[in-house]
Amino acid sequence: MHHSLQGATFHVEHIIPRSLGGLSETDNLAWACPSCNLHKSNRVEVPAVGKLESVLLFNPRRDRWTDHFRWDGYQIIGLTQIGRATIEALLLNHERRIRIRQAEELFALFPPNDQQ
Repeated sequence: MHHSLQGATFHVEHIIPRSLGGLSETDNLAWACPSCNLHKSNRVEVPAVGKLESVLLFNPRRDRWTDHFRWDGYQIIGLTQIGRATIEALLLNHERRIRIRQAEELFALFPPNDQQ
């Protein structure tokens, strides 16, 4: 989601939350839209979609986006358990996000160049 159409300032997200021992160092920080940051909260893993065990959330410093996700129109499709769990936990295909992606396309901001 491009920050200029997002409606609020991006947050500095601790990938591994400080409450779980994460440090405030560059390798553990990423920009996150407020919605993603709030939905992620202090989690690094969530229950796997349709499973009993937990799965790690996508880590933008460790994981490659194209290994875990792909675009299908305006929807993000999870290719792995990490991808599917992250989509579900962060509500990445929420109706509002779909509308934002449609608006981004009008300004040539969608799909993101680094995630096509």
